[in-house]
Amino acid sequence: MDQSIFHLINQQWTSPGLDLFMAALSDSTIWKPLFVVIGVSAVLFGGFRARAFVVCLVLSLLITDQVTGFLKSTINRHRPKHVDLVRMVQLQRTHPAFLTLFKKPTIRFSNLSDRNRSGPSFPSGHMTTNTIIAVFCTVFYRRWGWLYWFVAFAVGYSRIYLGSHWPSDVIAAFFLVIGEALLLLSVYELVWRKAVRKWAPQVFARHPSLIARPTAKVPSPGAPPHSI
Repeated sequence: MDQSIFHLINQQWTSPGLDLFMAALSDSTIWKPLFVVIGVSAVLFGGFRARAFVVCLVLSLLITDQVTGFLKSTINRHRPKHVDLVRMVQLQRTHPAFLTLFKKPTIRFSNLSDRNRSGPSFPSGHMTTNTIIAVFCTVFYRRWGWLYWFVAFAVGYSRIYLGSHWPSDVIAAFFLVIGEALLLLSVYELVWRKAVRKWAPQVFARHPSLIARPTAKVPSPGAPPHSI
């Protein structure tokens, strides 16, 4: 089943438009400057929620990267191109990197030289990163944050389309990382409520939670109304 779905996505459900879109979507060098600008802007100009989001997200990405590396080396699953004939899409090298979006990618099939390239397959690092971002966007920015799930799913699909991962690598990483993200969020919230309440009570009084939105204070009975 895994191989059948892989071959359908990688070799049959293809088109020139999808080749460029999937390859560009999966190329982190194109999008990394944009994410850095967004993160720095959030820290410098955003409020408490934006700063908490960026700090917790960066810390989680560092932690899950180590977990992913450990799982890859421990399980040591072969990538599709290590054991099978794979249709590969390669973007042209440009400077700056985003200019490759205006170049026609190169299409080729894997050969013996590809069998010793790239590391193990499971779990998908791209899916790990984007699932972490999607979970944090949803938790911190419920109204619009869920939209990032479309990006996460598209990136996961692109890893199969480009022949970098088996479908099970992407699907398993998706569920695994949701659990990791929720666990990390719980730890951050617990540390915030325990440590900040003790060491920075004034900060805690303004922000009693990293995640939950502050609720409006209800005036006590008999208290004078606020002047307008």
